[in-house]
Formats: sequence, structure tokens, C-alpha cells
Amino acid sequence: MMPHAVARLRAERLARSEKPFVARGSRIQRCPHCRVPLTHCLCSWLPHVPMNNAGVCLLMHDIEPLKPTNTGWLIADIVPDTWAFTWYRTGVDERLLQLLAEPQWQPFVVFPGEYTAPGRVVNDIQLPLPASKRPLFILLDATWTEARKMFRKSPYLDALPVLSLQPEALSRYRLRRSTCAEHLCTAEVAALCLQLAGDRQAGELLDAWLDVFTSHYLAAKHRRPLDPNDQAHRILKDHQHYCEPMPLICDQKAT
Repeated sequence: MMPHAVARLRAERLARSEKPFVARGSRIQRCPHCRVPLTHCLCSWLPHVPMNNAGVCLLMHDIEPLKPTNTGWLIADIVPDTWAFTWYRTGVDERLLQLLAEPQWQPFVVFPGEYTAPGRVVNDIQLPLPASKRPLFILLDATWTEARKMFRKSPYLDALPVLSLQPEALSRYRLRRSTCAEHLCTAEVAALCLQLAGDRQAGELLDAWLDVFTSHYLAAKHRRPLDPNDQAHRILKDHQHYCEPMPLICDQKAT
């Protein structure tokens, strides 16, 4: 299986590193594809997802691709049209600008509306879009503090509409702490966006993929058995698409 967008960005980040990046639990041998310890690898549960209408563009803070708990990686597992770029405080990746200029896409920056001018804010993606356009959701993949800075200091996004979501449930993500339970993780936000774009099945499978990733990760961490018959595993079972683990890209090193 070819490395997806976040795996490639991780490789780029490691290639320019000068010292090792030491993540929590880094002494454990992890599957290079799903990032979970080999004893609890979830690659065999990867669902086969029909072609999506929407695309996802991940604008990632510097070390996000290196973190085993990053959920942007899960989006790239599920959504074929996923791109991932590093956010720079004083510049921008030209490949990102080229993507935003492609005529097939209608980009939306996904961020709470209270942080921008009301005239930019939309609460849906105004379907149906013109036949030649597909929604491209730009997600700022970072901690909440970092994401607010990224939003303020990315002038190349200023002309784009801001999609302000109104989630009906609190975050289910359990691998990182947040001061606000209403702050969803990146994969949860993407699942909501997919459903808005009419990719309902893809959104549901991404939610289930996140839940299964979380359960495998925590089961490995706490050395407890898995429940392959829970709801999330059952959802994925009907869409299983076995993938060979990706080759290890390189040693874990980073600034």
C-alpha cells in the first residue's frame, strides 16, 4: 500500500530533522501504518470506503505528523482525496496554494465562526455546489491554542469562507486532554464535514475508525483485551479492506 498524504508529510518532516523525536511509548514497536503497538495492530479493520465527493486539506502544525495520537492520519486512511501540508509562520507551501487554486475545488476553512468577521461565516456548504465544484475542507490540525494562532496568521486563507460547525455531541476522543469537552478532534470534525457534503457513509466509517483506533491504542497502553464485537468494530466489519502494513519510513528523529 502506498503511503498516504500524512505519512508522506511525516517522512518529509523526519528527513529535515536534526535530533530524535521521542514520543510517549516510543520504545514500543509500532505498526508503521496504524501506529499502534504490533500486539494491537488494527490494519485488518481498515474499511473500504466508496469514492468521496469531498476532499480534505490538512494544514498541520510542525510536529503533528510525528505524534502517534494524531487523528489527521485517520482521515487520510479513509478519504482518498486528502492532502497534508506543514503550516509555516512566515511562509506557505506553494503546493498548498496550487491546490486551493484548482478549479474543481470550493475550499472551506473549518473553524468556529466567532473568530472571524460574520460575512465570512457559513453554517453549511450551500449544496448543491456548481457541477464543476467539489467541497474541499481545510482543517487546522494542531492543539486548540496553536490552531487559533494558525487561523490568525494565515493570510492566504483570508479570502475563503469559514465553515462554522455546530456539533450536537461532545468529543469522544480520549487520547489527549482538552480543557473544553466541546472541542472536537480533527477526525471528528472531518466526519461532520463529510456528512455535510453528502458523504454520509464515509463520515460514519471515519467515526468508527477513530473509535477502533482509540480502543486499540488504549488496550495496548493498559495491556487489556479488545472487544472485537463492540459497535465500532461491527460497523467496520462489513466494510473491511485488509491493507498490508506500510514499510517503516525512517527512524523517529525530529527537532
